[in-house]
Amino acid sequence: MNDHHDNENPARTGRADSTRSGAGQPDGPRLLVEYSDDYVDTGEGFDTLSKASHVAELLEGDPRVELVEPTPATLSELTAVHDPDYVDAVRTGTPEELATSNGLAWDDRLFTAVSSSTGGMRDAALTALVDGVSGTLSSGLHHARRDQGRGYATFNGLVVAARAALAAGAHRVLILDLDAHAGGGTAELIAGLDGVVQLDVSVYHYDTYCDRPDAHLVVTGASEYLSTIEAELSDWQGGPVDLVLYNAGMDAHERAGGVAGITTEVIRQREQMVFDWVDSIAAPIAFTLAGGYRSSGFDLRDVAALHRLTVDAAVSHLCGA
Repeated sequence: MNDHHDNENPARTGRADSTRSGAGQPDGPRLLVEYSDDYVDTGEGFDTLSKASHVAELLEGDPRVELVEPTPATLSELTAVHDPDYVDAVRTGTPEELATSNGLAWDDRLFTAVSSSTGGMRDAALTALVDGVSGTLSSGLHHARRDQGRGYATFNGLVVAARAALAAGAHRVLILDLDAHAGGGTAELIAGLDGVVQLDVSVYHYDTYCDRPDAHLVVTGASEYLSTIEAELSDWQGGPVDLVLYNAGMDAHERAGGVAGITTEVIRQREQMVFDWVDSIAAPIAFTLAGGYRSSGFDLRDVAALHRLTVDAAVSHLCGA
């Protein structure tokens, strides 16, 4: 991997030479979504490292969406957020306890996969600053700490992306986390990082943290889920936002790892609510997949269909619907 990152990132120029889908030109704008086959670690095979290919299959041929190849995160970008010894452990597999601290088995494709998906989050953020909305099929981000992985998260691409956005001229970045679990890794990594704040609504107490001015967490139940999100967004007091990084977890869904009562229709309404809100505050948004897991009678194609709801809401937002 080349340890450099060109300031003229291809994400910011539309990447006309790196498209993967959409044969003809649509009548309206197209949503750029970051994806590479490198996101998928076929050796590990766990949902976090394999479901992106299923979402990509759903998007192939959609004239409203353009899948684009991201530039992998560089060593310098990764070590700006994570301890160099931890980054090296993920790269080499040694020491094993550190390389597998994310809860996943290590293999020689892991570093390629997570570097690519981390770069996808960064490129989506930079594209959103130009186009207003973008996304990536990355997942496994918000639990990762500075010196170790956690909860199937290896590198915290949300924080890598926030730092890239600040370097590109953004003054204030909001990380909106609606995964089923709290983003304690993100909260740790943004402490003391001027210009980055987090709003976090979860349904489980895993990876929770104490409220601070720059990181606000609410844990809620199914019956209050949508009303809690609506209230938190409506009551936002964080001031102007130059970019929203949306961790769009599907693991709140009752069949994808979440709690009874959070149905597909609830998730659909949640996605519409988020994109309506960013429209109301006139902020660009870059989304990522986050959690969502198969269960009995609910396979990765079903999980992918849930993630498609985010893409559809983003397309409607882009087209002004």
